[in-house]
Order: sequence, then C-alpha cells, then structure tokens
Amino acid sequence: MPRGLFGLAELLAARTRLKTAPRGDGRPVMILPGLVNTDRSNALLQRFLRTLGYRVDGWGLGRNLGTKAIGREGEVLMERIAALHTETGAPVTLIGVSLGGIMARIAAHRAPDLVREVVTISSPYAGSARATNVWRQFEFFTGDRLDDEHVVAQAALAATPLPVPETAIWSRSDGLVAGEICHAPGSRSIEVRSSHIGVQWRAEVMLAVAGILAGK
Repeated sequence: MPRGLFGLAELLAARTRLKTAPRGDGRPVMILPGLVNTDRSNALLQRFLRTLGYRVDGWGLGRNLGTKAIGREGEVLMERIAALHTETGAPVTLIGVSLGGIMARIAAHRAPDLVREVVTISSPYAGSARATNVWRQFEFFTGDRLDDEHVVAQAALAATPLPVPETAIWSRSDGLVAGEICHAPGSRSIEVRSSHIGVQWRAEVMLAVAGILAGK
C-alpha cells in the first residue's frame, strides 16, 4: 500500500505533464477493475480520459468477483459492452486492470465486432495464475478454482492472440504478479515502473494509455 500511495503522490506532482497528453476522438471506452475492486478504483483514470475527450464508462457491475459479477460465460459483461456499442454506434475500447484485463481479452475474443481494441494494465494473462501472489485470493473471492474446467478454458482463451489490436502495460517491479506473464511475445507491450496496487494511478501509465488510444 505505501507504494500505491507513492504512485498517487507522483500523479499529483505530474499534473503539468498530463496536460500534454494527446486529445481523444470521442470514442467509447470502458474500464474494467481488478479483483474485488469497483469502478471507484479507476475514477482517476476515467476522469483523465474524459478530459481528453473520450466517452468513458465504468463496467457498472459492482465489485469484480469474477464469474459472480460477469456470469459464468461472461454474459453479463457482454451485455454491458453490447449496450454501450448500441448507444454510441461504435466499437468499444476495453481497458482492463489486472483481472479486468483478462476479462477484456476474453470479451474481445467472444465479440470482436463490438470491441475496437484492448489495453491491459498489469494483467497476468500470458502464464500460470499461480505465478502471482493473489491466486488464493482469486479462488476465495470468486468461488472458482484454478483447475476448474471452465477456468482453465477461459485462461487459455485469454492467452490467445486477439482478433483486435492489443497492448499490454506491465511492470517488472509489480510485486503481486510476475511481469513476464503480463505481456506476450509478438504483441505490443509497454513496460513501466510501478507496483501492482495503484498502477492505474501512475502518470506514466495514464500517459501510456492516452498514447495508445491516440495511435502513438
């Protein structure tokens, strides 16, 4: 937690630098939270992207408790993405933090016509979930076991290259998940220096996201 608070202090000190971020084009963006977090955990990133001109929504599904929140096959999340697509008339850019990024990748596989691109932030999709320090918490809060057939299938799907543009933001100094499994060879990735907690508050991360959405 102290490293996360440091990231918040660093963000406040970087306000001038954040103003240099490229402007957005109004496209719809949905940000998915990490394990046990809600949309409030992404409030700063949401506000930043809105100031750039994007149409930004949270996922609106409360705490991220895995299948308890999105449905066993992700059907509840898919309904939210489809609704935003219908409302705006445009494919949705999905940004997912940690577990939210894994869910975003699965959603893009299931409905690539609804998704413009996927950005993952510290999401351990490219390797064994046991290469994290939170897999027991995942099982406790979601009620799913890593060796459950449907969990294994979802993990395999998340690790498969996407049918839409994908970018992974990751850190070697994450502390909770192995940075090496937060990006895949051959896919675009951006390395940052950050702890896992509060990674989405880091100015470096916010600027990276703005650059990705602007096509830089």
